Amino acid sequence: MKTLNLLAIAAALLAAPAFAADPAAGEDGFKKCKACHSIVAPDGTEIQKGGRTGPNLYGVIGQRIASDPDFAYGESLAALGATGAVWDEASLAAYTADPAGYLKATLGDQSAKSKMSFKLAKGSEDVAAYLAAVAK
Repeated sequence: MKTLNLLAIAAALLAAPAFAADPAAGEDGFKKCKACHSIVAPDGTEIQKGGRTGPNLYGVIGQRIASDPDFAYGESLAALGATGAVWDEASLAAYTADPAGYLKATLGDQSAKSKMSFKLAKGSEDVAAYLAAVAK
């Protein structure tokens, strides 16, 4: 019985996603995001100067999804935000890796779309870790 419990625990640990990310690499990776996004602190300090096509990403980790009042979100992301869902590092990394795919899976709606067409194929975990570290 003890062996079965240990095997079950080991299997659960192996099945859990590993989330080892590097904020320093994420800072470098954010260069790809700057075309559309900036990081500006509430006091106006520009941490990363960038575009205005996408919302300001300061404090995005721990924030309710689609909650920036100064940004017009797409219908599917707004619907996810309306559920009360909050960005954490893992969910933001998954979203930035495949925005439309993430929304389809999370909402359970194959017609879900994202206004963000860019996919951060590599380093999405690092960028999420960087965004978490910036606002601490």
